[in-house]
Amino acid sequence: MTVRPRRSVLYMPGSNARALEKARELPADGLILDLEDAVAPEAKAQAREAIAKALRNGGFGDREVIVRINGLDTRWWVDDLTIVAAARPDAVLVPKVSDPGQLQDLAARIVDMGTDPHVRVWAMMETPLAMLNVGEIAAAALDSETRLSGFVMGTNDLAKDTRARIVPGRAPMLPWLMTCVAAARAFGIDILDGVYNDLGNAEGFADECRQARDLGFDGKTLIHPRQIEACNDAFSPAPEEVEAARKIIAVFDQPENQGKGVVQIDGRMVERLHADMARRTVEIADAIAKREPAAQRQLA
Repeated sequence: MTVRPRRSVLYMPGSNARALEKARELPADGLILDLEDAVAPEAKAQAREAIAKALRNGGFGDREVIVRINGLDTRWWVDDLTIVAAARPDAVLVPKVSDPGQLQDLAARIVDMGTDPHVRVWAMMETPLAMLNVGEIAAAALDSETRLSGFVMGTNDLAKDTRARIVPGRAPMLPWLMTCVAAARAFGIDILDGVYNDLGNAEGFADECRQARDLGFDGKTLIHPRQIEACNDAFSPAPEEVEAARKIIAVFDQPENQGKGVVQIDGRMVERLHADMARRTVEIADAIAKREPAAQRQLA
Protein backbone atom coordinates (compact mmCIF):
# COMPACT_ATOMS: atom_id res chain seq x y z
CA MET A 1 0.00 0.00 0.00
CA THR A 2 1.33 3.44 -0.96
CA VAL A 3 2.26 5.66 1.97
CA ARG A 4 0.67 9.10 1.73
CA PRO A 5 2.13 12.04 3.70
CA ARG A 6 -0.47 13.69 5.91
CA ARG A 7 1.78 16.07 7.82
CA SER A 8 -0.35 19.19 7.47
CA VAL A 9 -4.10 19.23 6.83
CA LEU A 10 -5.70 22.66 6.69
CA TYR A 11 -9.33 23.49 7.42
CA MET A 12 -10.86 25.80 4.79
CA PRO A 13 -14.40 27.23 5.06
CA GLY A 14 -16.59 25.98 2.23
CA SER A 15 -18.46 29.28 2.11
CA ASN A 16 -15.33 31.28 1.20
CA ALA A 17 -14.77 31.14 -2.56
CA ARG A 18 -11.46 33.00 -2.31
CA ALA A 19 -10.16 30.50 0.25
CA LEU A 20 -11.15 27.56 -1.95
CA GLU A 21 -9.25 29.09 -4.86
CA LYS A 22 -6.18 29.81 -2.72
CA ALA A 23 -6.20 26.24 -1.40
CA ARG A 24 -4.92 24.97 -4.74
CA GLU A 25 -1.59 26.72 -4.21
CA LEU A 26 -0.88 26.00 -0.54
CA PRO A 27 1.93 23.58 0.46
CA ALA A 28 -0.32 21.58 2.79
CA ASP A 29 -0.49 17.81 2.32
CA GLY A 30 -4.25 17.92 2.69
CA LEU A 31 -7.26 20.19 2.90
CA ILE A 32 -10.49 19.84 4.87
CA LEU A 33 -13.18 21.82 3.05
CA ASP A 34 -15.61 22.53 5.86
CA LEU A 35 -19.40 22.50 5.80
CA GLU A 36 -19.81 22.24 9.57
CA ASP A 37 -18.44 24.69 12.15
CA ALA A 38 -17.05 27.22 9.67
CA VAL A 39 -20.37 27.70 7.83
CA ALA A 40 -23.44 29.48 9.19
CA PRO A 41 -26.80 27.65 8.86
CA GLU A 42 -28.08 30.05 6.20
CA ALA A 43 -24.93 29.50 4.11
CA LYS A 44 -24.86 25.68 4.18
CA ALA A 45 -26.53 25.11 0.81
CA GLN A 46 -24.37 27.66 -0.99
CA ALA A 47 -21.18 26.28 0.58
CA ARG A 48 -22.18 22.75 -0.38
CA GLU A 49 -22.53 23.73 -4.02
CA ALA A 50 -19.31 25.75 -3.95
CA ILE A 51 -17.32 22.80 -2.62
CA ALA A 52 -18.84 20.42 -5.17
CA LYS A 53 -17.96 22.85 -7.96
CA ALA A 54 -14.39 23.24 -6.67
CA LEU A 55 -13.99 19.45 -6.58
CA ARG A 56 -15.30 19.06 -10.11
CA ASN A 57 -12.96 21.79 -11.34
CA GLY A 58 -9.98 20.05 -9.70
CA GLY A 59 -6.56 21.64 -9.72
CA PHE A 60 -5.63 20.51 -6.20
CA GLY A 61 -2.63 18.51 -7.41
CA ASP A 62 -1.27 15.97 -4.95
CA ARG A 63 -3.18 17.49 -2.04
CA GLU A 64 -5.64 15.18 -0.33
CA VAL A 65 -9.05 16.85 -0.35
CA ILE A 66 -11.46 15.92 2.44
CA VAL A 67 -14.90 17.42 2.98
CA ARG A 68 -16.27 17.73 6.51
CA ILE A 69 -20.01 17.28 6.31
CA ASN A 70 -22.44 18.25 9.04
CA GLY A 71 -23.14 15.85 11.88
CA LEU A 72 -25.40 12.85 11.41
CA ASP A 73 -27.80 14.35 13.96
CA THR A 74 -28.41 17.45 11.80
CA ARG A 75 -30.81 18.13 8.96
CA TRP A 76 -27.98 18.94 6.56
CA TRP A 77 -25.85 15.82 6.39
CA VAL A 78 -27.88 13.87 3.81
CA ASP A 79 -27.74 16.73 1.30
CA ASP A 80 -24.06 17.27 2.15
CA LEU A 81 -23.23 13.66 1.41
CA THR A 82 -25.40 13.41 -1.70
CA ILE A 83 -23.97 16.47 -3.42
CA VAL A 84 -20.38 16.34 -2.21
CA ALA A 85 -19.74 12.61 -2.58
CA ALA A 86 -20.87 12.77 -6.22
CA ALA A 87 -18.02 15.24 -6.83
CA ARG A 88 -15.53 12.59 -5.59
CA PRO A 89 -13.42 14.08 -2.81
CA ASP A 90 -10.69 11.85 -1.41
CA ALA A 91 -12.73 11.44 1.76
CA VAL A 92 -15.72 12.60 3.77
CA LEU A 93 -15.04 13.64 7.37
CA VAL A 94 -17.88 12.93 9.80
CA PRO A 95 -18.13 15.08 12.96
CA LYS A 96 -18.88 13.83 16.45
CA VAL A 97 -18.70 10.11 15.81
CA SER A 98 -19.43 8.54 19.19
CA ASP A 99 -20.25 4.93 18.35
CA PRO A 100 -19.68 2.53 15.43
CA GLY A 101 -23.38 2.44 14.63
CA GLN A 102 -23.12 5.94 13.16
CA LEU A 103 -20.53 4.71 10.68
CA GLN A 104 -22.78 1.79 9.74
CA ASP A 105 -25.65 4.23 9.08
CA LEU A 106 -23.37 6.33 6.90
CA ALA A 107 -22.14 3.22 5.07
CA ALA A 108 -25.70 2.23 4.20
CA ARG A 109 -26.33 5.64 2.67
CA ILE A 110 -23.02 5.53 0.75
CA VAL A 111 -23.85 2.11 -0.68
CA ASP A 112 -27.37 3.20 -1.68
CA MET A 113 -25.89 6.20 -3.49
CA GLY A 114 -23.41 4.11 -5.43
CA THR A 115 -20.58 6.36 -4.30
CA ASP A 116 -17.25 5.91 -6.06
CA PRO A 117 -15.19 3.35 -4.06
CA HIS A 118 -12.22 5.73 -3.92
CA VAL A 119 -14.15 8.10 -1.62
CA ARG A 120 -13.09 7.18 1.91
CA VAL A 121 -14.50 8.05 5.35
CA TRP A 122 -12.73 9.78 8.23
CA ALA A 123 -14.21 10.23 11.71
CA MET A 124 -13.84 13.13 14.15
CA MET A 125 -12.93 11.97 17.66
CA GLU A 126 -14.27 14.81 19.79
CA THR A 127 -16.82 13.61 22.33
CA PRO A 128 -16.53 11.90 25.74
CA LEU A 129 -18.43 8.90 24.35
CA ALA A 130 -15.96 8.64 21.48
CA MET A 131 -13.14 8.35 24.01
CA LEU A 132 -14.98 5.53 25.77
CA ASN A 133 -15.87 3.74 22.52
CA VAL A 134 -12.78 4.48 20.43
CA GLY A 135 -11.73 0.83 20.13
CA GLU A 136 -15.12 -0.21 18.78
CA ILE A 137 -15.20 2.80 16.44
CA ALA A 138 -11.74 1.99 15.05
CA ALA A 139 -12.74 -1.65 14.62
CA ALA A 140 -15.41 -0.50 12.17
CA ALA A 141 -12.52 -0.22 9.68
CA LEU A 142 -12.58 -4.03 9.49
CA ASP A 143 -15.91 -3.73 7.66
CA SER A 144 -14.92 -2.55 4.19
CA GLU A 145 -18.35 -0.99 3.63
CA THR A 146 -17.66 1.67 6.26
CA ARG A 147 -14.61 2.85 4.25
CA LEU A 148 -13.12 4.09 7.52
CA SER A 149 -9.56 5.22 6.85
CA GLY A 150 -8.70 7.71 9.58
CA PHE A 151 -9.41 9.66 12.74
CA VAL A 152 -9.17 13.40 13.28
CA MET A 153 -8.94 14.64 16.86
CA GLY A 154 -11.40 17.41 17.71
CA THR A 155 -9.60 18.71 20.76
CA ASN A 156 -11.60 21.95 21.11
CA ASP A 157 -14.94 20.13 21.28
CA LEU A 158 -13.42 17.49 23.53
CA ALA A 159 -12.20 20.17 25.93
CA LYS A 160 -15.61 21.84 25.94
CA ASP A 161 -17.52 18.64 26.68
CA THR A 162 -15.12 17.25 29.28
CA ARG A 163 -14.24 20.64 30.85
CA ALA A 164 -10.58 19.72 30.51
CA ARG A 165 -8.35 22.75 30.10
CA ILE A 166 -6.21 23.30 27.04
CA VAL A 167 -2.79 24.01 28.55
CA PRO A 168 0.80 23.86 27.28
CA GLY A 169 1.87 20.23 27.11
CA ARG A 170 -1.80 19.10 27.05
CA ALA A 171 -1.46 16.92 30.15
CA PRO A 172 -5.26 16.66 30.67
CA MET A 173 -5.67 15.34 27.12
CA LEU A 174 -2.74 12.95 26.88
CA PRO A 175 -4.66 9.82 27.97
CA TRP A 176 -7.32 10.43 25.29
CA LEU A 177 -4.80 11.32 22.60
CA MET A 178 -2.77 8.18 23.21
CA THR A 179 -5.85 5.95 23.45
CA CYS A 180 -7.00 7.20 20.06
CA VAL A 181 -3.54 6.68 18.57
CA ALA A 182 -3.48 3.11 19.94
CA ALA A 183 -6.94 2.36 18.53
CA ALA A 184 -6.01 3.76 15.13
CA ARG A 185 -2.84 1.70 14.96
CA ALA A 186 -4.61 -1.45 16.17
CA PHE A 187 -6.95 -1.33 13.19
CA GLY A 188 -4.64 0.11 10.55
CA ILE A 189 -6.00 3.61 10.10
CA ASP A 190 -4.25 6.99 10.15
CA ILE A 191 -4.81 9.68 12.76
CA LEU A 192 -4.40 13.47 12.74
CA ASP A 193 -3.94 15.66 15.79
CA GLY A 194 -6.30 18.52 16.61
CA VAL A 195 -5.80 22.21 15.92
CA TYR A 196 -3.68 24.75 17.80
CA ASN A 197 -5.69 27.88 18.53
CA ASP A 198 -3.11 30.58 19.34
CA LEU A 199 -1.94 31.89 15.96
CA GLY A 200 0.34 34.40 17.66
CA ASN A 201 2.36 31.75 19.49
CA ALA A 202 4.63 30.23 16.84
CA GLU A 203 6.90 28.60 19.41
CA GLY A 204 3.99 26.97 21.22
CA PHE A 205 2.62 25.69 17.93
CA ALA A 206 5.97 24.20 16.91
CA ASP A 207 6.24 22.51 20.32
CA GLU A 208 2.79 20.96 19.94
CA CYS A 209 3.61 19.72 16.43
CA ARG A 210 6.71 17.98 17.75
CA GLN A 211 4.72 16.54 20.63
CA ALA A 212 2.09 15.17 18.25
CA ARG A 213 4.81 13.62 16.10
CA ASP A 214 6.39 12.00 19.15
CA LEU A 215 3.00 10.69 20.32
CA GLY A 216 2.63 8.86 17.00
CA PHE A 217 0.24 11.06 15.02
CA ASP A 218 0.59 11.08 11.23
CA GLY A 219 0.09 14.84 11.08
CA LYS A 220 -1.86 17.76 12.46
CA THR A 221 -4.92 19.75 11.46
CA LEU A 222 -4.43 23.47 11.01
CA ILE A 223 -6.53 26.63 11.11
CA HIS A 224 -4.32 29.01 9.12
CA PRO A 225 -1.90 28.73 6.18
CA ARG A 226 0.88 30.31 8.23
CA GLN A 227 1.00 27.10 10.30
CA ILE A 228 1.80 24.83 7.33
CA GLU A 229 5.58 25.25 7.13
CA ALA A 230 6.31 24.55 10.80
CA CYS A 231 3.95 21.58 10.76
CA ASN A 232 5.56 20.10 7.65
CA ASP A 233 8.98 20.54 9.23
CA ALA A 234 7.96 18.75 12.43
CA PHE A 235 6.45 15.74 10.66
CA SER A 236 9.14 15.37 7.97
CA PRO A 237 11.91 12.88 8.80
CA ALA A 238 15.21 14.71 9.34
CA PRO A 239 17.95 13.98 6.77
CA GLU A 240 20.07 12.19 9.39
CA GLU A 241 17.05 10.07 10.37
CA VAL A 242 16.52 9.06 6.75
CA GLU A 243 20.22 8.28 6.31
CA ALA A 244 20.20 6.06 9.41
CA ALA A 245 17.04 4.32 8.19
CA ARG A 246 18.57 3.57 4.80
CA LYS A 247 21.62 2.12 6.51
CA ILE A 248 19.49 -0.20 8.67
CA ILE A 249 17.57 -1.40 5.62
CA ALA A 250 20.76 -1.99 3.65
CA VAL A 251 22.27 -4.10 6.43
CA PHE A 252 19.18 -6.28 6.85
CA ASP A 253 18.95 -6.69 3.07
CA GLN A 254 22.43 -8.20 2.86
CA PRO A 255 22.17 -11.93 1.96
CA GLU A 256 23.95 -13.05 5.13
CA ASN A 257 21.38 -11.18 7.27
CA GLN A 258 18.19 -12.29 5.52
CA GLY A 259 17.20 -14.76 8.25
CA LYS A 260 18.45 -12.79 11.24
CA GLY A 261 16.23 -11.09 13.78
CA VAL A 262 19.04 -8.96 15.22
CA VAL A 263 22.17 -7.46 13.66
CA GLN A 264 24.93 -5.19 14.90
CA ILE A 265 25.25 -1.75 13.31
CA ASP A 266 27.94 0.65 14.48
CA GLY A 267 28.27 -1.23 17.75
CA ARG A 268 24.53 -1.18 18.43
CA MET A 269 22.16 -4.15 18.38
CA VAL A 270 19.31 -3.49 15.95
CA GLU A 271 16.22 -5.71 15.69
CA ARG A 272 14.24 -6.50 12.55
CA LEU A 273 11.35 -4.43 13.90
CA HIS A 274 13.66 -1.42 13.58
CA ALA A 275 14.10 -2.30 9.92
CA ASP A 276 10.33 -2.24 9.49
CA MET A 277 10.22 1.19 11.13
CA ALA A 278 13.10 2.32 8.94
CA ARG A 279 11.26 1.27 5.78
CA ARG A 280 8.28 3.44 6.70
CA THR A 281 10.59 6.38 7.43
CA VAL A 282 12.14 6.04 3.98
CA GLU A 283 8.76 5.60 2.30
CA ILE A 284 7.46 8.78 3.93
CA ALA A 285 10.64 10.69 3.06
CA ASP A 286 10.49 9.52 -0.56
CA ALA A 287 6.82 10.44 -0.85
CA ILE A 288 7.53 13.92 0.54
CA ALA A 289 10.49 14.32 -1.81
CA LYS A 290 8.26 13.63 -4.83
CA ARG A 291 6.15 16.60 -3.78
CA GLU A 292 9.02 18.84 -2.80
CA PRO A 293 11.98 18.94 -5.19
CA ALA A 294 14.07 20.81 -2.61
CA ALA A 295 13.51 18.00 -0.13
CA GLN A 296 14.58 15.49 -2.79
CA ARG A 297 17.92 17.25 -3.19
CA GLN A 298 18.40 17.44 0.57
CA LEU A 299 17.66 13.75 1.14
CA ALA A 300 19.63 12.43 -1.84
